[in-house]
Amino acid sequence: MSSAIQTADLDWHMIDGVDIPASKQFGDVYFSRDNGLNETRHVYLNGNDLESRLAEITDYEYFCVGETGFGTGLNILALWQLWQQVRPDNHSHLHAISVEKFPLTKADLVRALNAWPELKALAEKLIAKYPEPIAGCHRLDFPEERFSIDLWLGDVHDVFSVMAKTTTVNAWFLDGFTPACNPDMWEEKVLNHIVRLSDIGTTFASFSVAGVLKRGLRQHGIRVTRPRGYKHKREMLKAFWLAPETINTQEKTPLESAVPSTTALSSFKQRQIAIIGAGIAGLSCAWAFAQRGHIVRIYEKSEPLCGGSGNPLALLNPKLSPIEQTSAHLMTLSWLYALQHYPQFSAFRPLHIHQSILKNTDEQLNLAKEYPEHIIEAADLKNQSVKSIYPSLNLKQAGAVRPHELKVEILQHPNIQLVCADITQIEQQHSQVELIDSNDQHLHADHVVICAARESMHLQSDYPELRAIRGQVSWLYNPAQKLAMDQAYSYGGYCMQLDDHQMIMGASFYPGREDTEVLTEDHVHNYELIHSVFPDFAKTLPPITEWQGRAALRAQTKDFFPVIGAVHEDTEIYSCSGLGSKGFLYAPLCAEVIAAQVLKQACPIPTTLLDKIHAARFVRRAKAKLKPKKPYFQTQSQSQAE
Repeated sequence: MSSAIQTADLDWHMIDGVDIPASKQFGDVYFSRDNGLNETRHVYLNGNDLESRLAEITDYEYFCVGETGFGTGLNILALWQLWQQVRPDNHSHLHAISVEKFPLTKADLVRALNAWPELKALAEKLIAKYPEPIAGCHRLDFPEERFSIDLWLGDVHDVFSVMAKTTTVNAWFLDGFTPACNPDMWEEKVLNHIVRLSDIGTTFASFSVAGVLKRGLRQHGIRVTRPRGYKHKREMLKAFWLAPETINTQEKTPLESAVPSTTALSSFKQRQIAIIGAGIAGLSCAWAFAQRGHIVRIYEKSEPLCGGSGNPLALLNPKLSPIEQTSAHLMTLSWLYALQHYPQFSAFRPLHIHQSILKNTDEQLNLAKEYPEHIIEAADLKNQSVKSIYPSLNLKQAGAVRPHELKVEILQHPNIQLVCADITQIEQQHSQVELIDSNDQHLHADHVVICAARESMHLQSDYPELRAIRGQVSWLYNPAQKLAMDQAYSYGGYCMQLDDHQMIMGASFYPGREDTEVLTEDHVHNYELIHSVFPDFAKTLPPITEWQGRAALRAQTKDFFPVIGAVHEDTEIYSCSGLGSKGFLYAPLCAEVIAAQVLKQACPIPTTLLDKIHAARFVRRAKAKLKPKKPYFQTQSQSQAE
């Protein structure tokens, strides 16, 4: 995925009072002129036998539906509506994965979905979370519905090849413009990756019965049938992946016999999750598992947020990548997900960030041309309330988080328990993980996630080295000039209003230091930093002797990427540490990655990025001794597909 996203260029046709969009890029309509919703139900819902399958989903079961073209979202909304009608009253979850190269603008999406009044309530929920046209995976969560969507924006060739197979797609909507209009969508390489993400028991449905599709499925042992299409269409495609011993039988095997081989029904159960550390990494992981219905115990030897996560206010301040690199850029993807995640908490404050450009001016200003102007723009220096000597970008979609308020909200979740304990040893013991604390008490869990910052290194062998970086923030009462509550300033450091009376600024950055006393010299550092960019404003600040502060240690790897995933193969011991100075930005997305790996659910980042953050990457690199290797998350079947 290496190009900027272009939105769909549409024509509109009014037919029988219905506004039907058509793609200028492909010369085809998005849905049937003869009731597209009913055709979706006939082809994709009935073609995958979803009414009966979803009605019978078991407690804690995870069902995944894949789609090759999101379009107007009609198929996904029809699926969601069906889910509302038939879902059992248990902890099961429905997840949809869809890919779109040319997403509709939000205005066009609203117009298109107006055609379906009965979907209005669901359409409004989708539209409220509809993502920006930025390449990569956008995870849209609807926890009250036990439903979620991963909308991957990009070309199917690029997207499917980097999807990690952390789960099996149970049913496919093979949708898109017709093969004659959009042949790239139906190429063998694309289909091979669709099959790679599937398994025995997966079903497939399509309005198309093109030869390339039928041959591509059959060569993998997938049985293809051609039942009656919708209304005037003579045929559609319905297929399912049989167990090998049934492939050559003459009898038509019913769908119910195609039982998935990769996920035993016994794995669908409530899990006991132990999390070591109650910083933002631990709290975020706890929330991700608790929201899925699992029981979480957070083990913390002192107080929550006692380390680098415990400052009075945290700024979500990303350094965005060039637009063509967003799909595999951790900071950009984390920013996109954080803006979906944090607004559910009262601890979140939306704001703009004025990002001063201290170097590479032309390169940075170019970001304002690449991204939509409602996301980021070049700032007008004359109109800034805080005058700077440097040009800047105005990031319009950002925010700040009050950590201690967030902590309270997360710990109120009924599935989360905070336990005061100093865990000193973690070992895999057959099907469970054993934790031993400083009092020699033996505890057990199904899975453990280590979120203990630098102390993580002492809990597992071969754990990546995490260096300490001292940082101190300063806060003060400045009656001379109060900053706007919806504005923040970034300039190598940052400043913003802490509350109605005080502003906060920071932070010093001293690699290799492990002291945490509040020091005057760090206040001086913070003052000199703000003075170097905003000299007039800095002159209004009160004397440093009146400042307060807090110093803490960040934990960072030598390659600056966090330590995410299984620490060792064949264990249920995972890591979410080394988030450095971007903990509040990285933690929500990293927690989703951990949950995906532990619970065998869809992963919201590509394999190219998983390789960079994998917990065992340093050990594996050392063992490889610089020899060429496959990515950690590329399976043999994926390699063959490519």
